[in-house]
Amino acid sequence: MSAIAGIYHINEEPINPEHTTDLMKAFQQYPADYVHIWKNKNIFLGCHAQWITPESISEILPYYDYEKQLVITADAIIDNRNELFDRLQVSRNQRKEIPDSQLILLAYEKWGEEVPKYLIGDFSFLIWDEKNHRLFGARDFSGARTLYFYHNESRIAFSTTIEPLFKLPYIEKKLNEEWLAEFLAIPGMVEAVSSLSTVYKNIHQIPPSHRISIENKKVTLSRYCTVEPGEILKLKSNGEYEEAFQEVFQKAVTARVRTHGKVGAQLSGGLDSGSVVGFASKALQKENKKLTTFSYVPVESFIDWTPFYFIPDERPFIKETVNYVGNIDDQYLSFEGRSPLTELDDFLSIMEMPYKFFDNSFWLKGISEQANKQGIKVLLNGARGNFSISWGSQTLTLSHYASLLKKLKWVQLYKDLDMFCHNFKTGKSRILPIVAKKAFPTIAQILSGQNQSDYRFPMIINPALAARTNIAEKLWEYDIDIYGNHNEKPNATRKNHFKHLYSWNKSGTANTKLSLRYGLWDRDPTNDLRVIRFCLSLPEEQYVTNGMERSLIRRATKNLLPNKVRLNQESRGIQGADVIHRMTVNWPTFNEELNQLVKDSRMEELLNIEVIKGAIRRIGSEPSPEYIFDDNYRILTRSLTVYRFIKNFN
Repeated sequence: MSAIAGIYHINEEPINPEHTTDLMKAFQQYPADYVHIWKNKNIFLGCHAQWITPESISEILPYYDYEKQLVITADAIIDNRNELFDRLQVSRNQRKEIPDSQLILLAYEKWGEEVPKYLIGDFSFLIWDEKNHRLFGARDFSGARTLYFYHNESRIAFSTTIEPLFKLPYIEKKLNEEWLAEFLAIPGMVEAVSSLSTVYKNIHQIPPSHRISIENKKVTLSRYCTVEPGEILKLKSNGEYEEAFQEVFQKAVTARVRTHGKVGAQLSGGLDSGSVVGFASKALQKENKKLTTFSYVPVESFIDWTPFYFIPDERPFIKETVNYVGNIDDQYLSFEGRSPLTELDDFLSIMEMPYKFFDNSFWLKGISEQANKQGIKVLLNGARGNFSISWGSQTLTLSHYASLLKKLKWVQLYKDLDMFCHNFKTGKSRILPIVAKKAFPTIAQILSGQNQSDYRFPMIINPALAARTNIAEKLWEYDIDIYGNHNEKPNATRKNHFKHLYSWNKSGTANTKLSLRYGLWDRDPTNDLRVIRFCLSLPEEQYVTNGMERSLIRRATKNLLPNKVRLNQESRGIQGADVIHRMTVNWPTFNEELNQLVKDSRMEELLNIEVIKGAIRRIGSEPSPEYIFDDNYRILTRSLTVYRFIKNFN
């Protein structure tokens, strides 16, 4: 709900008032409902507040509790308010008046530095504990809200965004070579494996699931939360699993539509966003509110070039969901004239760092703009559903069948395969060899004479930089192969997704900074910690029951989503199918800038120029829509993003 800032002089020297003024002035680019500061001799806290929840209206932040001698500034929406109020024994007639920041203070008074373990929601906050001379802060488990900091032996400074920290005269703006090496060397969408570092050498971030404490001139960072499978939930029937899911997910969605303004949602034709919208519409009906949905669609001049199993224009599926669910004002946005290239400089300014989701940037920003114009304060999405509510891809389903084969459970395998083949309109003779290959991969590899590691993603990082930063070995420690091979079993992939914090930073960074610019909050119920823990507790069979991939969510939404969407296993939406078409008018400029890039001495120190030149040759001067699947295109757009960032660096 806010951009927050803080300065603490550990050496107890007074803080220069100009420093606090300059720090807060840097937030003026964002809309605010209220701006306030609190300070004494060597501690300063500030808040550039945007009111989102009903309780936040007229909330005073930073808030000073004179009796407890505690001060808090917070960027937070807490979703388990009732549970916390019960545990803290707060009377019911007080609960509606207590904003989330004061709730955090009450929890801190009871649990001290363990407080983040008890909070469900999106948050970052700082607390000055006068009695103990301690500055304490934390970031939510998935890093949905950012909090950056700088420190040396005498002072520490915090900010929700990076740029304000450079207003302080003692912080030098220098690029972080190791972060850039990670960005360039990682083949996938992960930007860097270090959740503490940033693209700037002297600027750090509190990692997701971490707290920070500054006491007795010592700075301590520690992890307070790990997300991993625990005890398997054992219920009596599929119906009981479905009901249990519906209960926990409805609670998560209902908590996230808490706002004094309008509620919107990003809606595609798929299961994740459709489920969020279905549960949200039900919750909003009780408040006599309507849900506004925003859907990105191709421009009118787009000609579908995709294979039959892709759906570049998801409107038929989206409208099925809208009509079936009801209580929805649906809007379809094509963002005519926009492309990833036209938005590149502005999006780099928003992100304050290079990014990899190049193809999606223009419509993510565009939806936030439209939502802001229409008074939306909460914008729902289901971005992280793949690892929670809709876990159970076809790969997992086939791996499950391979497990049955290895355990010689022939009857169960035959029954499940029969339903699977019926759903996918195929035959056992086609599926069984695939299952056997998964069950016995070594034998399959020997018989085929193929090496599963033959594919290699081109190394775009300068070899000297790679050697200097020891990047291959470093990434290997985080289960990332620099050549882009993916040989992990699905359950191992899921375990690593929650084990390693690097997978969280990307969306948290984008959501925080877009929300600040447009005065609204991106909220994802599929990322609720209660939902994730529930989904991780389920037996694997719940995700593959009845021969269906993503079985649980399909069954649990039986009376919530239309069958055309709920049972669709034959085709899937593809975002950005018209991206190259959008870029066609700028293609000569795109090529020209890439040719400038390979001649720039600054880029020679970062990039493998020969690989970039090869990619330029292969892509050529004529755009083709299929390039969105081409590694050469991916290489060039990532290189260009870094190039623009370096050019704009000052």
